[in-house]
Amino acid sequence: MRVVFMGTPDFAVPSLRALEGMDEVEIVGVFTQPDRPVGRGHKLEMPPVKREALENGLNVFQFERVRKQEGLDAMRALKPDLVVTAAFGQILSKKLLEVPRMGTVNVHASLLPRHRGAAPINWCLIQGEKVTGVTTMLTDAGLDTGDMLLKKEVEIGENETAGELTERLAQVGAELLAETIRRYAAGEIAPVKQNEAEMTYEPLLTKELGRIDWMQDARTIANLVRGVNPWPGAYTAVDGGVLKIWLAKPAGVETDQKPGTVFRASAKEGLFVACGNGTVLEIVEMQAPNAKRMNAKTYLSGRKIEIGTRFGEE
Repeated sequence: MRVVFMGTPDFAVPSLRALEGMDEVEIVGVFTQPDRPVGRGHKLEMPPVKREALENGLNVFQFERVRKQEGLDAMRALKPDLVVTAAFGQILSKKLLEVPRMGTVNVHASLLPRHRGAAPINWCLIQGEKVTGVTTMLTDAGLDTGDMLLKKEVEIGENETAGELTERLAQVGAELLAETIRRYAAGEIAPVKQNEAEMTYEPLLTKELGRIDWMQDARTIANLVRGVNPWPGAYTAVDGGVLKIWLAKPAGVETDQKPGTVFRASAKEGLFVACGNGTVLEIVEMQAPNAKRMNAKTYLSGRKIEIGTRFGEE
């Protein structure tokens, strides 16, 4: 079976490796996003999928817009039986989707039809869900609207971050992909249409999303912190600077302090902030202005945060 793989970030690498390990699959090409400048030096860095592909001698194709004629021509020249996508990062045109005779299978990191869109892992955490998973589906011209093939549920850890959950779902997705291809090729899977009544669509992540609103309750804020870790990261204004919060949890106590007020801060007890509805958030891991990322108690063993400090005020 001639297969073209399309993917870009770390999430997609296990799926590519799964294809590499299948005797019935011949990977005839790998499409990924162009190299991008990163860091202060703006040095070009190749996507993780490209690195994996080159290490295994696979042909790599990079187009700013794969929908354009040059992308279509490259795909047609490869004559794939099947195309597999996993977090590729570009929408495929109808003409591209018509190239592989068996269609295009996508690995999507949610239990469709919930959490369609580009950031399903982040949003399931932000919304405080306990279970998520991976769905393999047939790609059509819509955005995550194609018929579903297989699903695998995954329980979410209480304090699990988006970065940690992404790593787990990447492995689950790779295993599900291999099973999907074998069973789909054998005619053992009947595609199932998505129930539009259960559909949710999640927007792209933005830097502004990470700004903490202390009027929210502690659980909502803790879920946001988990959901935007590692990017864009949760943050709040403090003393004219920015405090980044990497890990936090509801403290299980109540207070009548105004939301955003620090009412307990010591190396022994930790850092506690009042939130909406009288709830309290414990900041576990943080990054103060001009400081390194560290445990809050460790930070407070060397520096002081005054009781009554107000977070969120510019």
